[in-house]
Amino acid sequence: MKNLWQRVSRKLALPLLAFALALLVSGLLVAFSDSEVLALKSSPLQMLVKAFATAGGAFAALWQGSVFDPNLTRNGYWNGFYPLSETIVAASPLILTGLSVALAFRAGLFNIGAQGQFIAGAIGASFVGFYFDLPVVIHALAAILAAVIAAGIYGGFVGLLKARTGAHEVIVTIMLNYVAGYFLLWLLSTETFLRPGRQDPLAPEVALTARLPKLFGADLRANLGFIIALAVAALVWWLLQRSTWGFRFRAVGANAVAAKTAGISVGRTTTTVMFIAGALAGLGGAVQILGSEPALTAGVGGTFGFDAITVALLGRATPIGTVFAALLFGALRAGGLEMQASTETPLDLVLVIQALVVLFIAAPALVKAIFRLKNLDQGATISSKGWNG
Repeated sequence: MKNLWQRVSRKLALPLLAFALALLVSGLLVAFSDSEVLALKSSPLQMLVKAFATAGGAFAALWQGSVFDPNLTRNGYWNGFYPLSETIVAASPLILTGLSVALAFRAGLFNIGAQGQFIAGAIGASFVGFYFDLPVVIHALAAILAAVIAAGIYGGFVGLLKARTGAHEVIVTIMLNYVAGYFLLWLLSTETFLRPGRQDPLAPEVALTARLPKLFGADLRANLGFIIALAVAALVWWLLQRSTWGFRFRAVGANAVAAKTAGISVGRTTTTVMFIAGALAGLGGAVQILGSEPALTAGVGGTFGFDAITVALLGRATPIGTVFAALLFGALRAGGLEMQASTETPLDLVLVIQALVVLFIAAPALVKAIFRLKNLDQGATISSKGWNG
């Protein structure tokens, strides 16, 4: 038990220290970008006190906007957790898209196409959701299945191209992101997908029978998609650590030549990994459409697919790490608006925090040097040969 705790502590040390450094640097940026703080430069002590108060106020607003807001408890204590509900809503698709990127990383592949796969899944879920009239539960399952298959094929096509022609998955997936985005724009102009009476690109809402049930009542948007995301994360962990296919994925990711020599079909493994990665991102699109955004729009993908790369990196390409990284990013996304509204802190600062976390995660030697740590476990890293860890 002691050895397990030590291993877990070493694994968590780098992300936690990186996050602490990101908060520290971000706090300095918040404090010294405030005109009231700079106006006290003639009195260093007062300036320092004001700087701490400004940074503390910004981070308190971030917490209040992402976890618990006491101002909302007037109509019931549980209403104070509305921000936490919004964090869960933002994190659910991020968990699934992050798992998509992380799984590909573990197999030595760079899935930069989670954005396009997310859109493909959202299209499939939306079409089944509003076009067909099915019973409750069956309708939601059919929409999710359509999303998984559509996005899986979209991702598997990349793996097939790489296996058969040697096409680099980074280039192909980046191009397919554009294909998915522009295809969605065209689709929303067609008679089938354009909502009657509307000229702007907006699809009909999915039927109530296809929507995911809410977890904490009608007033909070958190829905079953979060439970689905956690269950899928556990399934991906089992796939990687306990299944034969997972062993093949990791073997190809560690050394494709050695894996081929051992009798593993690298081409089949590559195609399978990209199919599953696409399906995971597509499931994220389904959760978004069936859970919190019931109408397909041109901006349905947001930045989920691109944020997934950062989430997978912060989570060190592990399912558990990806879940916590997605929750962190969901909190930053949900709390950033409150921080901006109550303290007039620019919303762009949230992006700065995210970028700083990634910067420190990607530079473990810098973190070790700052904290003078010799035995810090650096864990998984990305190299030119894929994901090592």
